Formats: sequence, C-alpha cells, structure tokens
Amino acid sequence: MRAFHSILIFSLLCSSNLFSINVDIVENKLFLDGKPFYMKGICYHPVPKGSTKRNFSTLNEDLILMKEAGINTIRVYEPIDDIDVLNAINNADIKIIISFGYNQKGIYDIVSGTYIEYVKKYLDHNAILMWELGNEYNYNPQWFGGNIDNWYKAMNRASIKIQSIDKNRLVSSAHGDIPDNKALELGSSINIWGINVYRWDEPASVFAEWKAVSNKPIYFSEIGSDCYMTKPTNIYKMGVNEKAQSDANTIKVAKGIKEKIKEVKSTLPPGTDLEVSFDRSNYIKAAIKE
Repeated sequence: MRAFHSILIFSLLCSSNLFSINVDIVENKLFLDGKPFYMKGICYHPVPKGSTKRNFSTLNEDLILMKEAGINTIRVYEPIDDIDVLNAINNADIKIIISFGYNQKGIYDIVSGTYIEYVKKYLDHNAILMWELGNEYNYNPQWFGGNIDNWYKAMNRASIKIQSIDKNRLVSSAHGDIPDNKALELGSSINIWGINVYRWDEPASVFAEWKAVSNKPIYFSEIGSDCYMTKPTNIYKMGVNEKAQSDANTIKVAKGIKEKIKEVKSTLPPGTDLEVSFDRSNYIKAAIKE
C-alpha cells in the first residue's frame, strides 16, 4: 500500500503541468479559463553569442527578468520540444504562443504535416496559450511558387486540422501588417490574427483599418519602428530608411572596436601602439545630428 501511495503522489507531481486549459474569445476579448487575459508579451528566441541555434541555457535568468517586466506571454518562432522548458515557463506563470513554420525540413512543420504530431504531443500542456501559423509569409510569395494564395490555403487547412484536434485553444497567424480581403477570405478559419506592425510611433493606426475589413480579434505579434527617420537630413530621407539602420549598426561596431582597443593596448609590447586611422562612424553621427 505504501508503494502504491508513493507512485500515485509521484504521478500527480509529474503531471501538474498537464491539464486542459480553455482559451476563448468573448465580445472580441481574449479569455483564459473564463477570465479576461491581457497579453503582455515578447518574442523569445534565445541564441547565444557566436551560435546560430536556439538555446535555453539562460531560461531561468530570462524568466526572472520577464516576471520583473510584467510579461505574461512569450511568442516563439519554432515549437519547444522540451518538456522541462515548457514546465519551467509554466511554473513562472507565463503562457506561450507556439508557432509552426511552413517548411522546416520536416521538423514539426506544415508542409510535412508533422505539426500535428506536436499538437497531439503537447495538447494538454498548460503553458501553451494558442497555436500560430507562419510569420509574415505574405512578404515572401517566392516560397510558395510565386503565389501567396498557396500559403493562405495551406494555412487555412492547417488551422482547420488543429481545431479538429484541440477544441480548447485558438489558432492564429502572424501577418505582415493588415491582411487584405483575399487573405482574410482564404484564411477564414483563423480565430484571431496576429499583426506584425512597424509603423514607427503610430501602431494604433492599425485599429481603424482593421475594423474596416474584419470583425475578428487581433493582437500585435510584433511591433516596432523598423528603420524609420522622423525627419530628413542631407543624407537620409524621411520615413522607412534601411541605410539609416545600416549606418546605426556601423556606429555600434565602431564603438565596440574602440572599447576593445583600450583593452588590448595594455598587452602590447613596449613601444607599440594601436590607433584608429579612420572612423566612418564620426561622419554618420554628424549626419544624424543635422
């Protein structure tokens, strides 16, 4: 009898993160387990310096910072297939928007159909808030034979499939700015749309535009300024300006090099010096101030 009790208690502890939640839309507002849920989130894809792969080695420290910032939701660009990571995020009382890509070489992606394996595997995990399909694929029709309609149709089929399996969560898609009428029609099964908005300091302008094309709810899947000049200079035009962004990166690199030179100087042989012969960042900084 004692052995049975021990096994029972252990089973309950191990499954504490695995129970069904309910996510719904009530009067165009997001509800979680019957209560209003206001997403305060970030996109989270931790890649260590010098690496190209996601790594959760700093997860515990990151979660502490997230909680201090009031974050209750993270959005990931690929599924998290690690129960310990999912449990840690859930124990921090943070929810996850799990994103599925179209073609990720057969790893839980839409084109291979393996995304369904992930949905079934983690269907009952309490950390998962909703399923998200793609990330601003409307900017890359070349991935779909030059016709973005192919993506919207695949997205819609995947949405219907997920909803047939998971009755308790919503399916979304992260779209580059507002989807047009055809996208909304082809993606009619999407429950809630994520909008990646880069409109400098006027993201709220999206609301009136959205209201004119749809009555479904939306959330900001990404939001920012994206290479924008608020006023013109003799070098940079006003508005979206990728050259300004590139030059800003030059300033950052130049600053890092100067700091490194200070460190290296103390290790140089006697009579040897190290100086910057030309610094383009000075001209860039002057141009920005004009």
